[in-house]
Amino acid sequence: MAISDWPDGEGPREKMLQHGAAGLSDAELLAVLLRSGLPGQSAVDIGREMLLAFGSLRQLLAAPAQQVCRLPGVGPVKFAQLQAAAEISRRISREKLLKGTVLANPDLTRDYLMRQLTDRAYEVFAVLLLDSQHRVIQFVELFRGTLDAASVYPREVVRLVLEKQAAAVIVCHNHPSGVAEPSLADRRITERLKNALTTIDVPLLDHMVVGDCEIVSFAERGWLG
Repeated sequence: MAISDWPDGEGPREKMLQHGAAGLSDAELLAVLLRSGLPGQSAVDIGREMLLAFGSLRQLLAAPAQQVCRLPGVGPVKFAQLQAAAEISRRISREKLLKGTVLANPDLTRDYLMRQLTDRAYEVFAVLLLDSQHRVIQFVELFRGTLDAASVYPREVVRLVLEKQAAAVIVCHNHPSGVAEPSLADRRITERLKNALTTIDVPLLDHMVVGDCEIVSFAERGWLG
């Protein structure tokens, strides 16, 4: 039965409008985004199949287009709708860390970076620029792709720091594998960045590696001394 044929108030959009989005199941939330199903399958049915195929909303939204679009009833348009919803969530989180926020609490930094970088299907290297009071100036994604010593250019980080007149820096990147343990290449990159920033008297406060629900801090491990 198509959702349009369901009894009044039972469709996911109607339920959301009447009672709020928090009352919807994961499959119903997906149905609102998907908007339509297939002959013999409602949008809620397709949402359930997507969750079964990937295991969770988080894994579904992190999956690449070719995998998601293999599912019946899901094409590039529906994939784009899902990705738009995921990006909206990231941007809302980004707005919480407004310019001028003081990063006095390490947990705030961790929570923010987890929201920005967890579940990306590719590696992202980013920089948090801070002023002399450790207030946020800007969060900038600098590089995407496989992270190695050749793909991160210290001069680009230095250029950005000078341009934004930052007084301190936190760098971060994710591991799409979900394992946050830093590699030897990560440690080499960090040393190069620290040395480059030293030439302009700007401290590298930390390098955080984001995995699946965990973050490894170079500063906490004593690797920036």
